[in-house]
Amino acid sequence: MEPAGSEQRGAVRELRLHLVTWNVGTASPPPDVTSLLQLNSLGPTMDMYVIGLQEVNSRITNFLSDLAFDDPWSIFFMTVLSPLGYIKLSSVRMQGLLLLVFVKHVHLPFIRDIHTHYTRTGLYGYWGNKGGVTVRMSLYGHTICFMNCHLPAHMENTEQRLDDFEKILEMQFEGENIPSTLDHDVLFWFGDLNFRIADYGIHFVRESINNKRYNLLWEKDQLNMAKKKEAFLQEFIEGPLQFKPTYKFDLYSDVYDTREQKSLFWFNEKKRKPAWTDRILWRVKNLCQHASKEGEFSEEEQTISVTLNNYISHMSYGISDHKPVTGTFGLELKPLLSDPLIILNPEGEWSAEHDVLISYSAVPEFPSSAWDWIGLFKVAFRHVNDYVTYAWVEDDEISSNKDSKQVYMSAAEIPDMGGEFLLCYYSNNLQSIVGISQPFQIQPNRTLIEKDLTQEENSWMQKPDNLESLDEF
Repeated sequence: MEPAGSEQRGAVRELRLHLVTWNVGTASPPPDVTSLLQLNSLGPTMDMYVIGLQEVNSRITNFLSDLAFDDPWSIFFMTVLSPLGYIKLSSVRMQGLLLLVFVKHVHLPFIRDIHTHYTRTGLYGYWGNKGGVTVRMSLYGHTICFMNCHLPAHMENTEQRLDDFEKILEMQFEGENIPSTLDHDVLFWFGDLNFRIADYGIHFVRESINNKRYNLLWEKDQLNMAKKKEAFLQEFIEGPLQFKPTYKFDLYSDVYDTREQKSLFWFNEKKRKPAWTDRILWRVKNLCQHASKEGEFSEEEQTISVTLNNYISHMSYGISDHKPVTGTFGLELKPLLSDPLIILNPEGEWSAEHDVLISYSAVPEFPSSAWDWIGLFKVAFRHVNDYVTYAWVEDDEISSNKDSKQVYMSAAEIPDMGGEFLLCYYSNNLQSIVGISQPFQIQPNRTLIEKDLTQEENSWMQKPDNLESLDEF
């Protein structure tokens, strides 16, 4: 792990973000997501994963269970990413909509003001089968917002999709002391947006796809058409659609919809026309504010920028009738925060043989609380509540001066087997981890090991008696 605050003040820093959108059609997670998350990429590792799912199984028994425990998809991605040094920073669920944000440990002290929200648009706002879920945060002092949407289906509902998206934009964080969605420095908008390819017949669309002449379809893509006339969409940017439309496929295949569908009235419906329903777009506030002053906005003034490095679909995944889409981004920013609010370290050698000490210091403006705590975590911890044990910073404080404070942890709470661990300071006021230590070793409990060895020796000494009894057979 890099030392926190190692970046020079004012130096530009580039973070790599990997966004996923996938309508999973109530299916369970696949056996492997290595290619989806680009885990075998030869380039630099990702700093953040943002995963937006639609149609996660939301039957009432599943949903109630998921309210009490993490849902299978969250557990699945945590299992994949936590051994690689990522923690689930935040998540939000609204029936079938799920948004997960994972981040590398090193960035945790510089991520603040995390908030989530959701807006229902199904059944005139009373049902959450459609709508949007959002996670927002301050990242190195810049405001970032991620919005996962599932908009109304069917060719004829373009206006309804646009109306719903406007409603979602207006209602996220409404009435809270948080910037509006469009006031964030960067807004990522993604999901099953359900826009279709208008006018062209199914045979022309399929022939264009077979010949990889996707550009013939772009001008009739409903989202591209809407962006030309709707002012609030014109500020959103999208990479070129240089991959096959991601809907609708036969399950476990890369073949477009071959089955005739039957409606409630038993009339055969036409096969679904392929469409780019699954999309990732973004909006940079500074670029929007200065769009009318082209040439007047110097690079020196711009403190954050977004570069799309990769925008692709993944045809090998067949658990639903949608293919997942990913976007890999470079987020270049000048950190407005260079120092963590809390610096903390373990003192001396740690083992379960004695009480242990933690020292920490806070910046003068840190808003401490009696409910702040320091957690001991395994290095591959999954989320903020995945601690081994914790200490209250006020109740367990044993010394204090103007430069630092000391907190103790009881020996009874330290893992006997030892291993590699981290310390994290959790701020109740900020509802986030604001300080993280370097990894350190906890030594195994020698008393326990010696006891185990003695028990093994005694057990071994008794074995001849057992063997004698076997001679009778």
